Amino acid sequence: MIVPMKKVSLIIKGDKKTETLTQLRKLGIVHIEITEGSGERIGELQTRIALLKSTIYTMGRWKKVAQQDLSTDGALSVATEMASLAEEKKQWEAERVALTTELDRLKNWGEIAPQEVRDLAAKGVTLSFYEMPKAAYAKLPDEIQPVKLATSKSSVQFMLRGTDASLAGYQFILPQYSTAELKEKLSEINARIDGIQTRMASCLCYGASLQKAVDALEKEVEFEIYATGMASENLSQGHRPAVSVAYFKGYIEADNLEQLKQAAACHSWGLLVEEPCHEDHVPTKLKNNKFVSLVYPLIDFLGTVPGYFEYDISGWFLAFILIFFGIIFGDGGYGLLICGIAAIPIVKALVTKKKVSPTFLLVGLFGLATVVWGTLTCTWFGLPPDRLPNWLQHLSVPVISNVYADKIWQPPWTSDGVGLTTSQNVQIFCFTLALVQLTVAHVKGAIRNKGSVKMLGDLGSILQLLGIYYLVLSLVVNSAVFSFGLVIGGIPVGTVAVVLIGIGFALSFVFSNYAGSLIKSILASLQNIVSVLLGVVNVFSDIVSYIRLWAVGLAGAAIAATVNELAGPLFGNFLFMIFAIVLLVFGHGLNMILNVLSVIVHGIRLNTLEFSSHLDMSWSGRKFKPFNEQNNDKGELL
Repeated sequence: MIVPMKKVSLIIKGDKKTETLTQLRKLGIVHIEITEGSGERIGELQTRIALLKSTIYTMGRWKKVAQQDLSTDGALSVATEMASLAEEKKQWEAERVALTTELDRLKNWGEIAPQEVRDLAAKGVTLSFYEMPKAAYAKLPDEIQPVKLATSKSSVQFMLRGTDASLAGYQFILPQYSTAELKEKLSEINARIDGIQTRMASCLCYGASLQKAVDALEKEVEFEIYATGMASENLSQGHRPAVSVAYFKGYIEADNLEQLKQAAACHSWGLLVEEPCHEDHVPTKLKNNKFVSLVYPLIDFLGTVPGYFEYDISGWFLAFILIFFGIIFGDGGYGLLICGIAAIPIVKALVTKKKVSPTFLLVGLFGLATVVWGTLTCTWFGLPPDRLPNWLQHLSVPVISNVYADKIWQPPWTSDGVGLTTSQNVQIFCFTLALVQLTVAHVKGAIRNKGSVKMLGDLGSILQLLGIYYLVLSLVVNSAVFSFGLVIGGIPVGTVAVVLIGIGFALSFVFSNYAGSLIKSILASLQNIVSVLLGVVNVFSDIVSYIRLWAVGLAGAAIAATVNELAGPLFGNFLFMIFAIVLLVFGHGLNMILNVLSVIVHGIRLNTLEFSSHLDMSWSGRKFKPFNEQNNDKGELL
């Protein structure tokens, strides 16, 4: 459920801002609606936070080192030193690159002493050095008279007394220092960099303190924003001194309102309490049982928050995403691997008597869902069903089991030779999921509109779903089995489906926009007639969209089977067995990764797009973030 909120406005004396915010932070129950502040203090704090975060990033894996405590000032001192060391290291590394590049340039010349050449030049003996390709060297005119110094695979190094302008493009520029001096400088620089790295490594033990300092400073920034962003007014009463007052708006859980009233009375705050309206951007806090709350890590990962006046679909989201996950992964063997991966941190937490992370519990549920679907369809590591134990084959449900993939299932109303394949039965299951989930959406809408004739619009949508569901079965699955001329027990099923679509469309057209006036509701539908007509098409496409579950699951099964076919022959040769194992691990691992992406792209989409669109949900909410002593930048969703 979405926790009920109250909109509150507090009026305080202008000189009591700091005192009031301190008291509110201790209460920790009010979400304050102030987003901007001013003043140099905020800039200073943000600069310090940026320095600390940059240092934490530079530290890398500091969590693996035993930690020591520091105060916020001590953490800032370490961060400043680390920043200075990082800058110094950067400069030395740049110089090291320059020296290394210079030594690479000189490597074909051996040991060079440029000072000796300069001394000779001072005595009137000028020497110049050149390096050119062998072919060009062979063509040098005789009058040049070079002194060959060395020869490499592709070039020749030589010396001339004096200079030759025609060889300027091949001239070798002597370094400023000798080769020995350059190597000595490089050794010194390496020693300096090693020293810096050693000092920086010694600071890893302060990583936790730096993170705590970031949290503390962010709370200070929040405090300053509220203090400086609070609206103020000067009130004058005749000739009396002007009185300054400050005020702000916020939100509070309805259950905590009495606590705020007591605090307001104790501290002489002016308090106005109102019911939130649709124009208010009310923050959202969800409250569900422990099982449904397991879906919260996924919702946090997606960054989706329902609006305050929208629905809390956490339970339905969890139920359907488990089914979608199982179908997309589709392989019981993969499910066992996922359960095993989730079991390791769960068991570790239980042994150490720590709280089990809901993320791992959710992953475990995903694994169980995959095991269930793999059992129902007899799909295990992409192996052919006939190579699986009989007891696994018997656990599967025949109409969707791979054991009976070649069988034609004949419904009782069809004639001989007309029936459904196992693959078509799975498609029907996917479309039935669509019918159930989208019907749930409109049932929730009908419950919300209970007591209003607008509920008839939701009923119309449900009737359209039922009729279009049969239309999808006929057009997509099998037109012979689900024909529009089908009659079962004297009931013309196809005709009923068409009638349901017509009646549903009429009810939706008349009542979906109802807001107190039937005529205005009809006029609103007429004004948007194109959108209304397209709505019927959208219902069809939304139901058909669920076939992606079957298609993606089928693709994953095909990849798994292909990997097995590639690796299978290699097990006949002992020398290739290791390669076969690597191929299996890599192939199935890659397939699982692709399946995870498929769940995010397809499984999540069905919940956040198709299902949500029928609920008229835009996920426009934001988390409830009470002003408190704890660092709570992410807000509260549960």
